[in-house]
Amino acid sequence: MKDLPEATQTGANTFGALLNGAIWVPQGFGFAQTTPIVEARFSANNSIFINARNFASSPKETEFEIYIKDFNGVGTYQLNQITNKFPNHTASYAYYEERKFTIDNEWKTNNQYTGRVNINFYDPTEKIVSGTFEFQAINLYGEPKPITVTEGRFDVKIQ
Repeated sequence: MKDLPEATQTGANTFGALLNGAIWVPQGFGFAQTTPIVEARFSANNSIFINARNFASSPKETEFEIYIKDFNGVGTYQLNQITNKFPNHTASYAYYEERKFTIDNEWKTNNQYTGRVNINFYDPTEKIVSGTFEFQAINLYGEPKPITVTEGRFDVKIQ
């Protein structure tokens, strides 16, 4: 059994959480053999994406995405707004999906299923962001039930 990664602040490109009480960590590879399984990048309006993928899981592949709108460094970012059915960039959100070649299920935070991301460390020169997160998310298809994500942590180098 894998353990959650240590809570570091070095840009180690780690990510992990308890998903409904079970350890989830990225494994395998990204979209292609050469893409990372954990990545962070800036987008328009100084927002940040953090993605983590488990493409080695069976029978389904899984992926997390955390989007922080109007990122401004160390602080707490609430995941508590409606952002339409599918992830878009109108507000901060957390998103989780399962797929087998195509998406089977998707969960996303909204104004009823909420959470937060705590950015504990940000180094703009070295492009490192580290923090913790927790949230509940609703299945966009109604079933299976909502998920609970706790003890989430990441330490990523922004690309």
